[in-house]
Amino acid sequence: MSSIPLAAPLHADSASPAVEMDPVEYTLRKRLPRKLPKRRNDVYVNMKTDFRAQLARCQKLLEGGGHREICVHGLGLAINRAINIALQLQASSQGALQLAANTSTVELVDDLEPEDPDEAGEPMTRTRNNSAIHIKVFYPDPQ
Repeated sequence: MSSIPLAAPLHADSASPAVEMDPVEYTLRKRLPRKLPKRRNDVYVNMKTDFRAQLARCQKLLEGGGHREICVHGLGLAINRAINIALQLQASSQGALQLAANTSTVELVDDLEPEDPDEAGEPMTRTRNNSAIHIKVFYPDPQ
């Protein structure tokens, strides 16, 4: 838990006007993002798991898992890692794999909880946008 400076106004709910709050009085708790449906061939890349382990999981799905395609998803800081994994997979296949990338913006929700529940106001939420990438890694159909 960390206190952060808040430059943007906070909203108790979407109908209320913007209220400036003292950032020292609140603790930021980031909620997990809403995920896409989890399929067997979806891989959600993060920055906490070892890169080689994530790459090995993707290779296992493509080679031993019986999948002709996988979808690698990255959010925020993990976008570079998702791209790197997809490019490593393509390079290790000697060009047999193809890539198709889509980008999107994901809305995230943060909870702001008062440090001292007696003195500070009620808990608040704020929304923010974050970039995401979805890379389809696949074997093209033979013509």
